[in-house]
Amino acid sequence: MHIDVLLTKTISKDYSVYIDELKTLHFDTKVLIVTNTTVADLHLKTLQSHIQAKELYTIILPDGEQYKNMQSIHLILDACFEHRLDRKSLLIAFGGGVIGDMTGFAASIYQRGIDFIQIPTTLLSQVDASVGGKTGINNPYGKNLIGSFWQPKAVYCESAFLKTLPKREFSAGVAEMIKMAVTFDQAFFEWLESHDLREEENLKEAIAKSIAIKAKVVAQDETEQGVRAVLNYGHTFAHVIENQTHYTTFLHGEAVAIGMVMANLLASKVNLLSHEESHRIQTLLERYALPTSYRIESYEAFYDAFFLDKKKRTFKN
Repeated sequence: MHIDVLLTKTISKDYSVYIDELKTLHFDTKVLIVTNTTVADLHLKTLQSHIQAKELYTIILPDGEQYKNMQSIHLILDACFEHRLDRKSLLIAFGGGVIGDMTGFAASIYQRGIDFIQIPTTLLSQVDASVGGKTGINNPYGKNLIGSFWQPKAVYCESAFLKTLPKREFSAGVAEMIKMAVTFDQAFFEWLESHDLREEENLKEAIAKSIAIKAKVVAQDETEQGVRAVLNYGHTFAHVIENQTHYTTFLHGEAVAIGMVMANLLASKVNLLSHEESHRIQTLLERYALPTSYRIESYEAFYDAFFLDKKKRTFKN
């Protein structure tokens, strides 16, 4: 005897990514802004002036990838409980990829799931991390190994927030743009080769192109069972590098740049990528002062770390 539980096959609700369209947002509920010390000092008052809510609260976390852990999640959840947020309440992720990932994860588990909105303040987060619903935290075994797929209710990408970005943070975001182009859009890659993203109009166009690529891929494969995994080009190497350097040496986009070069070398050895193509990619990365090399202390330890990555696959001969 068996009893079938017949579930309606649905996917997450559709949502929009707004580019330079952040006006006054009205919420007839409690809202908790989650941000970090750096963003709060620079932009929190600006964001607060754009929000009208039944009750508006803020939690400010330390800034840095090393704080992307369960302790920070507990701080967010504690704030939710202290302010008595309910299932109709809303979280706002106001920061880069670290804040976005943690806020989304907290939203996905608080009272079994509440809405959240992404308002990314870094280039990397605007073109990649804020779109697609990947949320999570790091642990000693690796990067983003604890998390969930939880789509935001909306994403607001404001170019004004990028004007305070340090050069390294800007370049880290460019690395993710190059990744998008290499994996899914040759014409975009060629466009990147011929346009300087340090020019404002070029940057705005590149942001829109990158988001469009990400949105199209996510629409086809929301939970990364197939084609979406291609967007992790360079990331398996990058995650090992970040973990081995304790998330303090490289920004995520910098580690991705190194990972792309490593992946290219491997692809060239098995004749999946030409040396000319590999050189073009590395040249474009280096144009934005991105690192492209990393000294591996132990090849065995580096290789072993691959097996903890979410996207690994084991093949038998």
